[in-house]
Amino acid sequence: MTLIKSISGIRGTIGGKPGDGLSPLDIVKFTAAFVTFLKKKEGKNKLKLIVGRDARISGEMVNHVVIGTLMGMGVDVVDTGLSTTPTVEMAVIDLNADGGIILTASHNPRQWNALKLLNGKGEFISAADGAEVLETADNDTYSFIDVEHLGKVSYNDTTIDRHIEKILQLPLVDVEAITKANFKVAIDAVNSTGGIALPKLLKALGVEKVVELYCTPDGQFPHNPEPLPENLTEISKEVVKNHCNVGFVVDPDVDRLAIVCEDGEMFGEEYTLVSIADYVLKHTPGNTVSNMSSTRALRDVSEKAGVQYNASAVGEVNVVEMMKATSAVIGGEGNGGVIYPELHYGRDSLVGIALFLTHLAKFGKHCSALRDTYPNYSISKNKIQLAPEMDVDKILLKIASKYKNQPISTIDGVKIEFDREWVHLRKSNTEPIIRIYSESDSSNKAEAIAKKIISDIREAIKDNEEE
Repeated sequence: MTLIKSISGIRGTIGGKPGDGLSPLDIVKFTAAFVTFLKKKEGKNKLKLIVGRDARISGEMVNHVVIGTLMGMGVDVVDTGLSTTPTVEMAVIDLNADGGIILTASHNPRQWNALKLLNGKGEFISAADGAEVLETADNDTYSFIDVEHLGKVSYNDTTIDRHIEKILQLPLVDVEAITKANFKVAIDAVNSTGGIALPKLLKALGVEKVVELYCTPDGQFPHNPEPLPENLTEISKEVVKNHCNVGFVVDPDVDRLAIVCEDGEMFGEEYTLVSIADYVLKHTPGNTVSNMSSTRALRDVSEKAGVQYNASAVGEVNVVEMMKATSAVIGGEGNGGVIYPELHYGRDSLVGIALFLTHLAKFGKHCSALRDTYPNYSISKNKIQLAPEMDVDKILLKIASKYKNQPISTIDGVKIEFDREWVHLRKSNTEPIIRIYSESDSSNKAEAIAKKIISDIREAIKDNEEE
């Protein structure tokens, strides 16, 4: 059993003793702590919260526990049922709520579930706010309401439709161009709520020919739900077999988007954001943001467009904070997460699909040809296990000192740039591990950089032991 308490939410495996997994008692505790935090922050005792969930098989159970707890805290609840993370985020704003809870473990396997916590702006709560929620939960400093003031629950199954309507209203989404292109599109929704949202979106965009894979929202994930190339072999074959122009794959809560080209090759999850940013920047001058572990290609596209690129610490809340600070018009993460503030500040596969199809329609050529217009980088992902007693921060400082003559950022671990290559070292918050991300113009070069840095880390460990 596993229970991970972080600033962005509470996630764990279903079952086990309280504190060992995401048990009903843990769900009650963290939900009550979140409400206590919101009441203090908003300065009022009567709150309205939005709740939505992905289709994983534990979702109904978790939903009942969360809504019952909210009512017991005196909160009025709008239950949106099966939904997507970006849809719930937008519903918080649309329905003038004080916050929201999304019940999803994102790309984690079926035995996992989680509570993702939203503030009144429909955005993930900050690190400081998350720490306060965790402290409240740990100390059990919350109390339930008396019988005369219990919260009420209402149901709203229109939020996905409303989400799509708002996407269609965006100036850069050209339904006429998409319809005229007469695309044939394949989709893989991993039997979660993308199976509800994607077909609706594509129909609204004028796409009549859709090959659907795993669009039954029953939570029976047919493969590992993380949209990585090794998990997408089936849709790759279906795209070629059915002569599709493009394939789209989303994770269970529909905030990550992977794209498959007409030849069955992966567009590359790092390049989802790059291509959409390219389209947006052609029509909207403004800055861009991605996290420090994302491809340099976004920086290249931004500089070509004559705008400024900035890198944030890893994590959606950090990307959003940097986007607001730099007035970015597009941003996101290299895992296929697109944040388009013209719609809302959250990773959103639905707006990503709409913008990408518009871009592809106007480009007028194959998806693979569009991919070939971007710089080609490869990212290598490695990690090194350390002894539990190891001072990870001290080791990272030694690496930073060794490369002090190179451009270095320490806002999130240590990132070192070597001309058009880079390496990013981040320590794990839960175990003695240093994660090593490196990028170059070939996989061999990226791997060579990682091996060199791993060697440097081992040397730093050795020096540390001799001191």
